[in-house]
Amino acid sequence: MANGGGACGMIAVDKMGTKVLFIDPVSYETDIVLDDFPRTVHELLVVPETGLAYVPIFGDGIHGRNPNPGHLLCIIDLKKRAHIGDIDLRPYIAPHTLKLGSDGLIYITCENSAVVAVIDRSTHKVVDAIDSGSTNAHRLIISPDGQRLYTENEEDGTVSVIDVPKRKFLRKIETPRALAGIAISADGRTVVAVDDEEPTLFLIDTEGERVAHTVRLQTFPRRRKSPAIARTRASSASQA
Repeated sequence: MANGGGACGMIAVDKMGTKVLFIDPVSYETDIVLDDFPRTVHELLVVPETGLAYVPIFGDGIHGRNPNPGHLLCIIDLKKRAHIGDIDLRPYIAPHTLKLGSDGLIYITCENSAVVAVIDRSTHKVVDAIDSGSTNAHRLIISPDGQRLYTENEEDGTVSVIDVPKRKFLRKIETPRALAGIAISADGRTVVAVDDEEPTLFLIDTEGERVAHTVRLQTFPRRRKSPAIARTRASSASQA
């Protein structure tokens, strides 16, 4: 990362230790540890041009077993390397994946509340909440053109489709099995959903809004699950 002051480095979230770490990108030694967070830090959004990062407090559990869900989004100053404030998301709880939209707003799943909260970075206030259609909406991605947002709804075996400009839930796309990860191709034509039960990827045609292809990960042993995160290459429409 490079912050607004031109300094470079690495930032990481230690979920088990409830810490945010600043790491030297050359030696990989930990330079600074921030540990003034409730349980537990989860996920990370870095916005280099403003010199800020955002870390949600999901709660003291994990997906599906989170008895005390959190409600904060912590603000990290990358230049000062300090925790400088929090955004209170209440009444929305269990914040998890967050992405920066092309409109400059932050979109974050609030799992237990079945919404995607919308945050204005200029005021650090919640300005809206969009129905996600599921209390299992764990992760989200936004299309490259900023028009559509997709949540993967874990045990539901569905992907929710949200109209971003209208801030409106549209529909769900069914997948063959439960999910554990989501990504989108650089051209926005393919959503890649990770199968939570088998080493398989579901390739969703965003125009037809259906699973168009299923890809078996041949290098994985049979009956072993896929990784829980998918990433797409900018040079390819459907690789992950």
